[in-house]
Amino acid sequence: MTTRRHFMSQSAAAASALAFPLVAGAQPKTIKVGVLHPVTGALAYSGQQCREGALMAIEDINKAGGIKSLGGARIEALLGDAQSQPQAGVAEVEKMNEAGVCAVVGAFASAICLATTQAAAKYNLPHIVDVGVADQIVERGLKNTFRFAPGYKKVAETAISNLHVLNTAAGKPAKTVMIIHEESLFGSGTAQLLARELPGFGYEVKEIVKHANPTRDFNNIVLRMKAVNPDIVIPANYYNEYALLVRTMQQQKVTPKAIYSVLGGAASSYKFLKEFPEAANGIIDCNHWFNPKDPRAQALKKRVEAKGLYFSYELFLTYSAMWLLADALERAKSTDRAAIIDSLEKSTFANHFMPYGPTKFVNGQNQGAQPLMVQVLDKDIKVIIPREYRQADPLFPLKA
Repeated sequence: MTTRRHFMSQSAAAASALAFPLVAGAQPKTIKVGVLHPVTGALAYSGQQCREGALMAIEDINKAGGIKSLGGARIEALLGDAQSQPQAGVAEVEKMNEAGVCAVVGAFASAICLATTQAAAKYNLPHIVDVGVADQIVERGLKNTFRFAPGYKKVAETAISNLHVLNTAAGKPAKTVMIIHEESLFGSGTAQLLARELPGFGYEVKEIVKHANPTRDFNNIVLRMKAVNPDIVIPANYYNEYALLVRTMQQQKVTPKAIYSVLGGAASSYKFLKEFPEAANGIIDCNHWFNPKDPRAQALKKRVEAKGLYFSYELFLTYSAMWLLADALERAKSTDRAAIIDSLEKSTFANHFMPYGPTKFVNGQNQGAQPLMVQVLDKDIKVIIPREYRQADPLFPLKA
């Protein structure tokens, strides 16, 4: 368990890293914001990517003059580690509340977000959910909770609808599906939605396989896949397990007509593409993605890559979530928690590079949030649907 002393030393280090020299005169006050992610444990890679996105946003916000309606006040990050466990995330929220943060941004995983938003609600502490896709997060009536990105119901509906369009256009070669999902709230919830909706579009769900986090061997699951022989494999899992599953499929020469991911942990990943280009080739994914035609997204991508990092959905979603908070602070003209919540409820935030349009929250969910369909083509990740953002025509099926 992270100690209070370690937590505060992390926070001090972050504040020092984000401090910029000012000319003579009174320094603007700082605004404490909790940045909470699983930077250790099974979800460490994703958590670290989220944290980097938050810190890059804070750097940009402060360089642009801070919160101008508060005299140029600069945002100071108080870092917390959820250790890939909901209870650890709750403990960090308690520490952040004691430290006087005005809001929390986090905490990546659905199960962690479910716990941290509830913990923050006890203190009327605004909590912006950066990734967590489980719709239960915003269905409990918590007034402090706001999610900028789409939930898994929206993503699953979009994925199924687009699968049907692709399959119909190709002459309906795909008729059977196998779903492989991780065991937590994210994977189980996504799998349940898919299993319920797919038959209505004419697909037979031949098998649903759940796996633990972490899982270090997919040989038995892929052997089962060989026996079932589905036309389409739909994975819904985090990065490590997704990458290992697809690599095991490649090693065992299992080649369905499509690997059609729904919130695939490695499907829309430049890291996976670089490390395993052959395994990644042709994968389709319905996931969080930026507007590829927005120059701000491309500029941030270059900055991230210059740091030796990957421009992943974790990073750019948390970057966007921090800017959403900065916009709310600007309009609230206050660090009062109730004022920030009111500002978020009325948000029309549109200064972002996500394909969402102006922000509008209803019961804590951004109504314009939508996923994009992407596919690995020509050693790159390309948007294939919708046409408004299309960079390449889809290749479906991958195997005749």
